[in-house]
Parts: sequence; C-alpha cells; structure tokens
Amino acid sequence: MEETAVDLLLAKAAGAVDGEGAPPGGPGAQAAAMRVNEKYSTLPAEDRSVHIINICAIEDIGYLPSEGTLLNSLSVDPDAECKYGLYFRDGKRKVDYVLVYHHKRASGGRTLARRAQHGDAGPAARSARQDQPLPGKAGPLGAGEPEPPLDYHEDDKRFRREEYEGNLVEAGLELERDEDTKIHGVGFVKIHAPWNVLCREAEFLKLKMPTKKLYHISETRGLLKKINSVLQKITDPIQPKVAEHRPQTTKRLSYPFSREKQHLFDLSDKDSFFDSKTRSTIVYEILKRTTCTKAKYSMGQGEGRKKDSALLNKRRKCDRYGITSLLANGVYSAAYPLHDGDYEGDNVEFNDRKLLYEEWASYGVFYKYQPIDLVRKYFGEKIGLYFAWLGVYTQMLIPASVVGIIVFLYGWATVDDNIPSMEMCDQRHNITMCPLCDKTCSYWRMSSACATARASHLFDNPATVFFSVFMALWAATFMEHWKRKQMRLNYRWDLTGFEEEEDHPRAEYEARVLEKSLRKESKNKEKRRHLPEEPTNKWRQRVKTAMAGVKLTDKVKLTWRDRFPAYFTNLVSIIFMIAVTFAIVLGVIIYRISTAAALAMNSSPSVRSNIRVTVTATAVIINLVVIILLDEVYGCIARWLTKIEVPKTEKSFEERLIFKAFLLKFVNSYTPIFYVAFFKGRFVGRPGDYVYIFRSFRMEECAPGGCLMELCIQLSIIMLGKQLIQNNLFEIGIPKMKKFIRYLRLKHQSPSDHDEHVKKKQRYEVDYTLEPFAGLTPEYMEMIIQFGFVTLFVASFPLAPLFALLNNIIEIRLDAKKFVTELRRPVAVRAKDIGIWYNILRGVGKLAVIINAFVISFTSDFIPRLVYLYMYSENGTMHGFVNHTLSSFNVSDFQNGTAPNDPLDLGYEVQICRYKDYREPPWSEHKYDISKDFWAVLAARLAFVIVFQNLVMFMSDFVDWVIPDIPKDISQQIHKEKVLMVELFMREEQGKQQLLDTWMEKDRKKAEPCNNHSPAPPPPPPPPPPDGPDFPGGSL
Repeated sequence: MEETAVDLLLAKAAGAVDGEGAPPGGPGAQAAAMRVNEKYSTLPAEDRSVHIINICAIEDIGYLPSEGTLLNSLSVDPDAECKYGLYFRDGKRKVDYVLVYHHKRASGGRTLARRAQHGDAGPAARSARQDQPLPGKAGPLGAGEPEPPLDYHEDDKRFRREEYEGNLVEAGLELERDEDTKIHGVGFVKIHAPWNVLCREAEFLKLKMPTKKLYHISETRGLLKKINSVLQKITDPIQPKVAEHRPQTTKRLSYPFSREKQHLFDLSDKDSFFDSKTRSTIVYEILKRTTCTKAKYSMGQGEGRKKDSALLNKRRKCDRYGITSLLANGVYSAAYPLHDGDYEGDNVEFNDRKLLYEEWASYGVFYKYQPIDLVRKYFGEKIGLYFAWLGVYTQMLIPASVVGIIVFLYGWATVDDNIPSMEMCDQRHNITMCPLCDKTCSYWRMSSACATARASHLFDNPATVFFSVFMALWAATFMEHWKRKQMRLNYRWDLTGFEEEEDHPRAEYEARVLEKSLRKESKNKEKRRHLPEEPTNKWRQRVKTAMAGVKLTDKVKLTWRDRFPAYFTNLVSIIFMIAVTFAIVLGVIIYRISTAAALAMNSSPSVRSNIRVTVTATAVIINLVVIILLDEVYGCIARWLTKIEVPKTEKSFEERLIFKAFLLKFVNSYTPIFYVAFFKGRFVGRPGDYVYIFRSFRMEECAPGGCLMELCIQLSIIMLGKQLIQNNLFEIGIPKMKKFIRYLRLKHQSPSDHDEHVKKKQRYEVDYTLEPFAGLTPEYMEMIIQFGFVTLFVASFPLAPLFALLNNIIEIRLDAKKFVTELRRPVAVRAKDIGIWYNILRGVGKLAVIINAFVISFTSDFIPRLVYLYMYSENGTMHGFVNHTLSSFNVSDFQNGTAPNDPLDLGYEVQICRYKDYREPPWSEHKYDISKDFWAVLAARLAFVIVFQNLVMFMSDFVDWVIPDIPKDISQQIHKEKVLMVELFMREEQGKQQLLDTWMEKDRKKAEPCNNHSPAPPPPPPPPPPDGPDFPGGSL
C-alpha cells in the first residue's frame, strides 16, 4: 500500500516536471519546458524508490513522506556501491571518461540535486534523457511574479551540452550526470562505453588485440644464452617488481579486432578484455568525432545581440562543434579519463596507479629500471615511448660520464707536467703584460694568471680531442641504440603494422574555414545583386538552397595567401626575438667591460687580483636569470605564433610549435656560450689601436691561457642552473603552488565542512583538482637542450655528461611522480616513434661535430701547440711556447688618453709590454702587422676543422651503417607472426570447407529415401585431399 502511494506521488512529480505545475510564463516558458521534456525523462519504475531527484520533486509539490519511507530510500550508500566514482551508481558500469562543466545554482531557496542517467541498458531508457532541475526555485512562480533574468550565454552553453550529450547517447555511449558534488557550481557527466560500442570502435581504429593463439618466442642459444642468464641474475635486484617487466617466453598472436572474427579472441572476461587505457582512447575518439551543429544563439556573438538571420542560419547549418571546440568555447571546462584509484593509504585497493607509485614514482627506487610496459599500459604508447627514450638516454650517459671523468682526471694528473702553464707560473720570467683596459688598468705580470692557466689545463689537454671524437661516435651510437630499442617496443606493444591516420581538423581551423566560406558567399551575393535577374527556376532554387549548407565548407581550404599575414608575423617576430637575445648578450658584454674597469680602480689589491673571476661569475649568473625568464616568454610567444598560423591538425600544430620553441630556446640558451667560444677576444685590436663599442667600451680579451676556462665556467653554471632551477624546482614548485591555489579557491567557495567534503570526494572530483596534462613538449624540450649541452661544447667541459646523468636520475622519478600524483590522467595516444624529436636529435648530433671541431681548433690552444711543436720548437719540446704566442708593444705608441694613469704600479718603469697575438714587433719594418705565424696557425686550424669534421662524420655514418635498425631476432619474430597468422586463417578456411562438405553430405543422405523411385543420382565429386605430407595445404 505504501509503495502504491509512493508510485502515485512519483507520477505527480513527473507530471510537475512534464509541465503540469509549470508557471504561466507564456509561449517562451512553455517552449522551454517542452525542450526539457524532449531531452530528459523520468527514471524507470524500478529505480524510483532510491532516486534523489524524484524525492525532491515530491517535496516540491507539497507532500512530505514519512520518515520510514525516506530512510528506506536512502539506506544504501551509493558511493560505496560505485567505488567512490569509478563506476556508475549501479556499481556495474565502469566510468571511462568524464566531462566537467560549470553551472549556476539559484542563490535562494532549494537547489535540486541533479543525478541523471543517460543510455541505460534498455532501448527505451537509452533514448530517454533524465530529469532536469525543476523550473523556478523552491516552488512554482505565481502569475504576478517576474521571471528571473535569462543569461543568454549560459543558456546557449546548456543547450549545446544537451544536444552534444544526446548525440553521444545516439552514438551508443551511456551517460550519468552528477551536479550534487562537493565542488560548488561544477557538474560532471560520467561516460560509459558498452561492449558493442567498444567492439565497433576497436574495429574502426584497427586496434590489434591478443588472440587465443600462443607461440614461443625464439630464445638465444649457446654463448649468448649464458651471457643473458648471467646478466639477468646480476640485474635482478634492480628490476622493478611488476609482472609486465619479467622476461616473457611466450606471446599471444595479435590481430586487428574484428566483430566477424570474435572467435579468434579470448572473450571469457569481457570486462578486462579492453583495459582502461583502451576504453578511454575509444571514448575520446567518439567525443572528437561527435559534433553538435545547432545552438539557440551563435557562439561568440555576445548576449542578446541580433545579427543577420540568414548568416545565423548558415552558421547553424555549417558549424560543427566536437569536444575540442566545446572545451575551447567553455561549454565544458574539462574532459579527462579517471585514474584507477588512490595511490597511497592503508585501505586502498591495489591498482596499477598504486603499483606505479611504489615501483616507479618513488625516489627510493631511483636505482631500478623503469617498468616501461606498465607505464605504457596505464598512460599509453606516446608517454611510454618518452620514458623509454629518457631511460635509454640516461643509460647511455653512464659510459660517457666514465670517459669524461677519466679525461678530467688525466688533466688533473698532468697539470704539474704541463710546460706552458709552468712557464706562466714561473716568477723568473717576469713577463709584463699590457693593460686590460684604458687609463684605469695598469700593467700586470703574467704570473698573476697562474691559477687560471693551471685550471685551463684540466679541460684543455690532448685528451679532450679524443673525448670530442668519442662523444660524436657516442651520439651516433645512442641514436642507433634508440632505433633498435624502439623497434623492440613496437614488437612488444603490437605496433609493427601501425600507421598514423590523418587527424581530425582542429576547431580553430574549421572556424577559419567557415569564416572564409561565409565571406566568400557574401561576396557572391553582392555580385549576383548587381547582375540582371534571370527567369526563376523553382526546382534549381530548391536544389541550391538544400546544398548550400553542405557545400559551404567542403571545398574551402586555407591557402598560403590566407596564412601569409601569419607567416610574415612569424618571420618578423622570430627575427625580433633573436635580435632581443643578441641585444641582451651585448648588454651583458657592456656590463662585464664596465664592471672590470670599475673594479680596476679599487684600492684593494685582493679585489684587483680577482677581477676576471668576479666579472665572469656575476655575468654568467645574469645570463642564467635572463635565459630562464626568456625561456618562459619564448614558450608563450611560440604558442601564440603557432596559433595564428591555424594549422589543420593537432599533429601539424605540435610540430610547428616544437620547431619554433626549439629555435627560440636554442638561440636563447646557447648565444652567451657561442659568444665566449668564438667571438670573445677575436676582434679586440691591439695596444694603441683597440676596437671600441659605442666609442667608449673596449672589447674584452681572453685570459693568457685562452678563453676555454671561461667557456667551461659559463657552460657549467648555465647547465647546472637550468637543471636545478628550471627543470627541477619549477617542476616541483609550480604544480604544488597551483594545487594549493585551487585548494584555497575551493575552500573559499564552499567553506562549510570543507575537510569533511574532501574526505568524501568521488574519484572524478579528486581528479578534477589535479593539474591538466599539457603535453610532452616541455619534457622533451628540456632534455633536448640538455643533450645540446652534453654534445655541442663537450670539448670544453668533459664533466657535462656526469652532471646530466645525475640530473636525469632525479628527472625520471620527478616526472614519474608528477604523472602519477600531480596530473590528471592523460588520454592514451598510440605512437610508434618519438616523432620530430628524433630529427632534432640527429640535427644536434651533426651540429655537435662541427662545433667541437671549431672549439678545439679556434678556442683551445691545441692547434697553436702542435704548430709550435712541429714548426718552431728548437728541441722538440713545448719550452718557449708562451713567449712564441706573445707579441711586443712599445708603450710610447699608446694613443692619447689610453695609457695607464699609474705606469709605475709594478714598481718599475715599463717600456715594452706583451699581449697575446701573432704580430710583428715594434722594431720591425712593418711593426704591429699580422705576422706569418698567424697565417700558419690559421691554416692549420682550418685544416683541422675539415679533417676532423669529415673523419668523425664518416665514422658516425659507418656506425649507423654497421648497426641495423631492426634487431635480427625482432625481424625473425615479426616474420614468424605473419606465418602463424597465415596458418591460422588457412586452418580456419579448411575447417569451414570441411563443415560445408559435412552438411552437404547429410543433406544428400536425407534426400536419398525420398528419391528411391527416381533414377540414381550421379556420383558425388571426390572429397578434397587431406592435409598431410603428400597433400600440403589441403584443398587450398
């Protein structure tokens, strides 16, 4: 009896929703109510007793049920049944994707909790759309009460959401809405893909799935097998404790999923056949493909603006809004798949996210290999390939670091035997050097630069040449090793036959095409308006009208003329940004020159003796700060420049963005280093005829030991500073800060019982508070810039691979922790390689050979030493080398106003001072002209560049040719898979043929008794030959 009463009241509530209790608001209100009825309906009868909306509806029509009815209705905790948001409220259907939107609740009265379901199992329920909030606030509005003001923009967004969600239901997805959340003003739409939709989309996407067929993987034999077993035992303690990382001896044959061939696949457990990563990928493809083409108001027109009705109709016909457009227009605020659950806690159910946190994203497992297969299973192939590449790069840094340490130790061990530095430090030589600046700088003894000369030998010794050759070959070997590793991963992840299909056009591209087509159509109308009218043909007019919306954007594309303003803006902006970088470097140069002159005037001897170190250190710190700031600015500018180009697809957008960002950041990071390596001290002139900047500042000179030591300081500070500040502190600090700001914002929006709300949040609410995934471009970019530091100037800093290795050990775990704990789960994207980044790596590797050749020949003293040793040395040793590289200057030849203010600072009068250059002495007939020694050294330097570059390039190409891209065992396994697949289908066809023959035989035997009175039938055809050694292949 009680149930009957409740059913009657529920029917009344449904009637109120359907418009029986609607306020008299005229035709507009009735139309709105009709639209609600078309879009949403009530729950099936079996669910009404526990549905919150209908209970609220009962309350709103003035009936208060008894306490027993309410307690019975709400006795079951829905959050426990749905595993706190991982499943629908029925506890059976898994949430594969979540759409988030903002909505405005009424400020007064009661707000209705909307927990609506779409696409239930039954056909009637699938077409039905659940309850919208009832119109009004607490109760029906009276006839004399004014209607609330209508927000056209919000109404348009709501209308688009309704249409889009309806289209998703028509596509086969099942939806469930939740607005009764702990986050104020935020609603969630949970999406579930049923089995039939998963099968259909898997077939469309040609997803390769494992079949029932198992086969053994070919194992190595003999000596290689023993070596592999020994290596496995040695590396067992550093292997992650995950099932996916164990060596596999068998593998399931994979085949693109087909609904017609479902018998090939193991479908005993349909819930786990498609994992969560695959399910979210399928749903995302549907979200991108599904569009909404109608709107109550045109997007972007503003509130209440009225425009030409014909243009608006065209826009309604031709506009198509997929999920990317809806996110860009603010219809939805976020869209993401859910994490598998919590990653820490005592009572947390075990899941892949928790396993990744324990075995991958923890700093305590920094010494272990990465569980790459599990990373791919959870995040997809694209992210899995990034971490696999990062792991291979970090592994390859180990031998480079060892060799770099050996080179550094060799320099340390031989520093006391280095004759040029011993001569510079010898007080007996008493070589007086010319002033480093005008007026304020005085003469100085070469022995005062003893420490710099000894330190330079640590990095400027014959072993650095060997190390440069080694690193060039190392880069080529690294690229080949990665290609082979990539092929192994493609085989393991069933990507061997995968080809990327053309992506959907971006929303911005479609909007520009639509704008162009509308503009073109309006011009055609203007032309037709001035032409004489033709006799009207009603049939032709109807056809034109019908096809107008279809053909409007089909043949319209953006040409280079449409993009020319954007291309021109790109060119001008990039040139301007590069000029800004050069201007900043010039400003730092002026700072160094002026600071050196100011410190030279200091009365303290200790300050004057450390001028070079002080100026160099402070200038490098300024460069580091500017580089870090400009990196962020250039990243934003590169994104803006790419947006105005309006690329057609996401892949094209990403590649153009990567190219611009890399170009700007490359110039920004390496310009100060290029200046020190190749320009500092090259164009200074000579005493009495110096080169000035702005007629005031004299160009800098290198130290007597050369600029290589300063280049080493510059490189080390910038590299370490970028890694510590930009890569690590920013990656840790910024996400934490954003998360804290979101926490404060949510606490401000709903301050009451906030802590209790946090504890009871659903999975989709917790994931909404995480940081959105911004792509892998920043992660790759910082590693590519680091790769440049390791390879481009490694001749000047052999310890660069060591510092890169230490950084990457932390970077892997830092990135892993960020992906597992700080970011929303990204959509899994299939990819078989790292894309454009591989080409950039190859380009940097080739450029490194050229730059290291110039660093060795022009920046270091390696070539001048060889020239002196074999051409000018009297006894075949390096004695006298320092004196050979110094030229003489008569102090009487100083220009007016440039001589030192205190010529007796050293305690004696100086008549001849020395400076580093190859010039004629003052007593020569052509005094101060460039000497023959200069041309001999220059010729040797250029010859070394040519020989070194071609030799190393040849050796790199030889390594590339010797090492095959595809490992032999992998190519054999791929061939074996193809053979097994052919055999499988041959056996299937033979089975079908035998079954058909059996049926025909049975039909013939059944027909024989009926045809006894008729003549005997002809004998049947001979059966197909059996499949045996004499008849291979059977009838086929």
